[in-house]
Amino acid sequence: MKLQVGEKITFERTFTKEDVVLFTEVSKDEGVHHVTPDEQGRFVVQGLLTSTLPTKIGGDYNVLARKMDFEFLRPVFSGDTIRCDVTIEQFEPDEKNRTKIIAMFSCRNQLEKEVMKGSFSGIIL
Repeated sequence: MKLQVGEKITFERTFTKEDVVLFTEVSKDEGVHHVTPDEQGRFVVQGLLTSTLPTKIGGDYNVLARKMDFEFLRPVFSGDTIRCDVTIEQFEPDEKNRTKIIAMFSCRNQLEKEVMKGSFSGIIL
């Protein structure tokens, strides 16, 4: 797949209680808000678990990330569906005959509230 500057890639995911439990085991991020449900039975999704959304482009397009910048704007809870919009800002060959990529992203919940934004850069393998 060939990417172009200005192209927008969108995907979404609903985070479950099981996702939070599994990520807690793997990451050892055992903050009380991740292991104890709130009054509505929801768990707070770890920020680094939420940040896997924009990294999906790495698997889809074989991006080897060099730099990633995340700004977490509001909590994500189990049961939330998050849509991530990634916009390609730069896509060009470098001096080693690889392709450099820079992208910006914005992630919104089912209420259209922005929960995370940031950018990443790397190379296409």
